[in-house]
Amino acid sequence: MAFSGLTEKLSNSFKKLRSKGKLTEADVKEAMREVRLALLEADVNYRVAKDFTARVTERAVGSDVMESLTPAQMVIKIVNEELTELMGGSQSKLASAPKPPTVILMCGLQGAGKTTHAVKLAHMLKTQGHRPMLVAGDIYRPAAIKQLQVMAEKAQIPVFEKGTQDPVRTCEEAVRHARDYGNDYLIIDTAGRLQIDQVLMDELKRICAAVPPQEVLLVVDAMTGQEAVNVAKTFDEQLSVTGVILTKLDGDTRGGAALSIRAVTGKPIKFSGTGEKIGDLEAFHPDRMASRILGMGDVLTLIEDAQARIDEKEARKTAERLMQNKFDFNDMLEQFAQVKRMGPLKNVLSKLPGLGKQVEDVDIDDRIMDRMCAIILSMTPAERSKPELINASRKRRIAAGSGMKVEDVNRLIKQYEMMQKMMKQLKGAGKGKKGKLRVPMNFNGMGGGPGSMPM
Repeated sequence: MAFSGLTEKLSNSFKKLRSKGKLTEADVKEAMREVRLALLEADVNYRVAKDFTARVTERAVGSDVMESLTPAQMVIKIVNEELTELMGGSQSKLASAPKPPTVILMCGLQGAGKTTHAVKLAHMLKTQGHRPMLVAGDIYRPAAIKQLQVMAEKAQIPVFEKGTQDPVRTCEEAVRHARDYGNDYLIIDTAGRLQIDQVLMDELKRICAAVPPQEVLLVVDAMTGQEAVNVAKTFDEQLSVTGVILTKLDGDTRGGAALSIRAVTGKPIKFSGTGEKIGDLEAFHPDRMASRILGMGDVLTLIEDAQARIDEKEARKTAERLMQNKFDFNDMLEQFAQVKRMGPLKNVLSKLPGLGKQVEDVDIDDRIMDRMCAIILSMTPAERSKPELINASRKRRIAAGSGMKVEDVNRLIKQYEMMQKMMKQLKGAGKGKKGKLRVPMNFNGMGGGPGSMPM
């Protein structure tokens, strides 16, 4: 995952600071030297890394920090604040036109993910209650229009296309169509190149002149590192980019582009692509990203994901059944379905404070829930409603029906029993009893055992 190497190195540097009761100026400078090296290894621009550590050092050697009872925590707080400021300080939202439609021009090199993220952005706007429309402005790449149509159909977003007609004319007609049919956002998918050339830029300039966009969003592949910063600078000089969409932040990327683009170009990162699914697009929050980099998690984004993807009525119904000791395998099946909607388990758990590094070191198999669902679906309705009916012979039948082993069925039943036990402890704690909850979850298998983590 993005920033994993940087997070580990920063954690090691701060661990050394915490081991010292009182900090000296030399301690701070040594820690900042390690931080600078960590930033450079993460592919952060050299000048950005140098200026960043200089600012942190200047603040950290002040009397407020040195004389603090927890100087190491004060230094980490300063690093967190400076990281947030480095990436823009606060979230930069989409601009909107005084009179619809709001025109958003997507630009970038070929392969960066313009078409995919045009659809993702349209899908995000649709979930917020808007009526977006996509415009097929890439007439050069083979099957580009078809790709846009296929993806948009899945998201139920309308596409305006006129085949190989001049893209400028297509965009002008699209604006008129959007006004006539009440589409409040118009997202233009433009042509890309394997490298920047003047023909590409001239076409983009003509589109901007014909249908002045409120947003010119540059789609940049985070895995290209410093080259992403160079691409951003060139596009901005030619088109006056208003914001950046950083893609592939879920991949094995060092993440330096996210820390460098804002500082070098002055343009904010507005969104980040975090996966291949149509809903894997997040608004970019500098403060939350800084927390992730420092291993502090990102609970707010996790909550927002849950609110967007989990059925609140079903969740409340399941919670009530849990508290009433009526929870059965039907409820468990529904819970698995809800969790799967939130995306890969590793991404979900990495947003929990304190779990980032632990999760990074564990091989989490997302198919574990599919296997658990297969076991539950191999049960009869009576067995799902009354788990106590499941004896040895039924376990063998369920295992055979799901393609699993009897041991896997036993582990799932054990997980179910532990959930019931946990809820009894919780109810006991609510009545004044002391209850310590500890639920093991094994990411390598079906239940407890080696590799289990306390949740």
